[in-house]
Parts: sequence; C-alpha cells; structure tokens
Amino acid sequence: MVNSELRRQVITVYKELLWMGREYPLGYQYFRDRLHRAFAGQAHLRDEEQIRKGIARAEFVKKEIEAL
Repeated sequence: MVNSELRRQVITVYKELLWMGREYPLGYQYFRDRLHRAFAGQAHLRDEEQIRKGIARAEFVKKEIEAL
C-alpha cells in the first residue's frame, strides 16, 4: 500500500496543475486531457522513491507553467 502522505501529495500537485491549466495557451481541455494521461500513465507505481521522483517532476512542470 502506498504511503497516505505520498498519495495526498500526488492529489495536491494534480489539483494545483489542473487549476493552473485554466490559463494554458492551447486551452483548458487540451491541458486537462494531457495532464490526466500523464498521471494515469504513472498510476502503476508502488515504489515510494519512484513516486517521489514523479512528484518532483510535477513540481518542475508547475514552475515551467508559471513561467509562461
């Protein structure tokens, strides 16, 4: 079972990215679909270290979107 704290972090970063996608230049629907696919593609991860790396990557993407 995945640590509940990691699960909370994943859900939080997903919601933050989803919120930021409202202003995405190619449109919200495009952003939402891509975001969902990206997170769903990693849903099989169970190793906590791999999940932490995914969260770090999502935080990086957040910073990149903020720079737009």
